[in-house]
Amino acid sequence: MKTILQASLVLGLSAAPAAAAELTVMTAGDQNMVDYINEYLAPLFEEQNPGNTVRAVGTGPGDSGSQKIVERFDAQSQAKTETWDTDVAVVHEKFVGPMVEGGYLDAYRDRIPTGKLVTRANADMALGANVKGYVMPMFNSQTALAYNPALLPNPPKSYEELAEWVKENPKQFGYNGIKGGASGVSFVMGWIYAFGEGDANKLMNGPFEEGEAEKWTSAFDKLAEFTTNAMLTPGNAGTLDLLSRGEIAIGPVWVDMFYSWQANGQLPPEFKLVLPAPGMPGQPMHYVIPERAPNKELAEKFVELATSPKVQAEGIVERFNWYPGIDAQHVQAELDEETWNKLFTDVTPEELANYGKPFPIAPYNNAILEAYERHVTN
Repeated sequence: MKTILQASLVLGLSAAPAAAAELTVMTAGDQNMVDYINEYLAPLFEEQNPGNTVRAVGTGPGDSGSQKIVERFDAQSQAKTETWDTDVAVVHEKFVGPMVEGGYLDAYRDRIPTGKLVTRANADMALGANVKGYVMPMFNSQTALAYNPALLPNPPKSYEELAEWVKENPKQFGYNGIKGGASGVSFVMGWIYAFGEGDANKLMNGPFEEGEAEKWTSAFDKLAEFTTNAMLTPGNAGTLDLLSRGEIAIGPVWVDMFYSWQANGQLPPEFKLVLPAPGMPGQPMHYVIPERAPNKELAEKFVELATSPKVQAEGIVERFNWYPGIDAQHVQAELDEETWNKLFTDVTPEELANYGKPFPIAPYNNAILEAYERHVTN
């Protein structure tokens, strides 16, 4: 009887569920990022992992939100804290490189099944830093050219074609320069990728060389002439507003913002997008897991769920009009035809893979902005 009782106790102990945990997710970005985790991802995860809970902590919008996460990791690293207070973090692309270089992150991507579904280069190189294995993209935001088919039935398919079209159609192209919003900055970076006489891959991946800027002179001269025939808009929203009123026929926009305006009735449904060759930059937000996360195995399960085709379809595409972080082909089966066509007919997954570019690494990015001020603004 004693032996049976002991066996029962052992079996009972082995069958008992693991201690429940609270998964802490730090996220940069607007309030909608916190709401997305607390209201959508957390209930899904908690349903699949009974007893465990998820708590999202927002650190604020823009770069400063990601910077706060870096500073938090810096402090815990310097204090030699054995277990950190974050299980998963969502950060902007430019901050991942320093986190990897600091030894703060776990290389977890190859351990989760959805890691194999990521194909874009920005999941391996983040503005010149090798981050392969350390990140899973939450989503990809992308810029493209929005146009009014009534005014422009056959849009330019490349920067070269656009430059020629603008000569023949002055003031029908609008963009916001480099100070009114990032869609204009993206357009300028794409211009240098297209017309700069150096190696565009070096601008995206490094290494930084001072002399590279000398290869942009003719490209900026051409951009200065181009801009005299363009309409300068007051911002990302300003470009869309001028398009909606028919004052311009085409201009660079953020794709998610374009579709949100269409959904709200601020843009006509017949307006379309084109992503010109050789490409325009976009940027992802990344899921990372600290090396000293308190619940690392559970954190991996969370990121796996968040980057699964079904969640990428429902949460990322349908809710926010963002491009998925994983390859779009894996998401298609989870979307109805109307939603897929809305997001991927104008810019196909193949075009996104070929022409969706990263921004230049920081030193080149700054050098291009300074050169724009000298050549185009003055």
